[in-house]
Amino acid sequence: MTDAVQPPARNPGPSWGYRFLRLCDRILPEFVFRPLRAIGTWVAVAFMPVQRRHSRSYLKLALGRAPSLTDVFRHFFALEEALMLKLRVANGRRHQARLAGGSEHFRDYMRSGKYAFLGTFHVGHSDLLGFLLGPHENHRVFMVRQRVANSHDTEVLGALFSRWLTFIWVNEPENLLFALKEAVASGGSIAMKCDRVEFSAKSEWFEFLGTQRLFPFTIYHLALIFRLPVFLCVGVPDKSGVSVLHSSPAWIPDAAAGKASNLARGREHFQAFLRKLEGVLRENPYLWFNFMDFNPPGAAPPATAVCAESEPSRTVR
Repeated sequence: MTDAVQPPARNPGPSWGYRFLRLCDRILPEFVFRPLRAIGTWVAVAFMPVQRRHSRSYLKLALGRAPSLTDVFRHFFALEEALMLKLRVANGRRHQARLAGGSEHFRDYMRSGKYAFLGTFHVGHSDLLGFLLGPHENHRVFMVRQRVANSHDTEVLGALFSRWLTFIWVNEPENLLFALKEAVASGGSIAMKCDRVEFSAKSEWFEFLGTQRLFPFTIYHLALIFRLPVFLCVGVPDKSGVSVLHSSPAWIPDAAAGKASNLARGREHFQAFLRKLEGVLRENPYLWFNFMDFNPPGAAPPATAVCAESEPSRTVR
């Protein structure tokens, strides 16, 4: 008897949902379409109890109080609007982005023709900026992601920016290390999410939102192996909707130092950016798109593959 084949992970919603949203965006004026999106979001809040519970758990920490149902709606709606922006870019709409003050070093490095590991988080417009980095800066990017079904936004954006963008699928572990080596050899930066421990071979504890929490740390081990810098960055919308990129300084492996010394500097680098990220989330807590168990304290680090820029397969989309 053979084991039952597990169905592939998929994003919630009907298979035609993203195409329907793109069609509505083409034919409906925004003053009509936005209220319809809000109604759809309330439906999601009502019929997604697991995600609603995870939203409440996170918002309680970020807000410093018990969240109301309206807070949960705002959290869901912020994710829906981030998805809508990706679909609009997929429809050909131009989108503006700028650097936050103190992040100019990121632009300068991207324009230098050198490559790096780019660690990011499920926050705001971070995902979209990964797609836009290529055409905006003429910079080749390899995105480490989880392959899931019903991911029309990823498919269309990947095809639209295929000149600059290649996917590396984290749920194909037999090919993962080879793909990373090939990406570095061919020339390109490697973008990976570093907030969910589910695909992380190396996880460590960091202070975040009031307590020690487990975060993926694989990116620094890979950077040591491949002798590449690490930038941590997120993109958040400003009041006009422009994406604002916040970046850490570069963490650069020191060939003259040992592994322990380099990783110790990596921990300081990661912790410093988490403090910066926490400040961003205190200003707008609805931008953390994590509708799963929130990096719980006391959890044992899993020993699986590598931290990935994964589709939120169990989140509201």
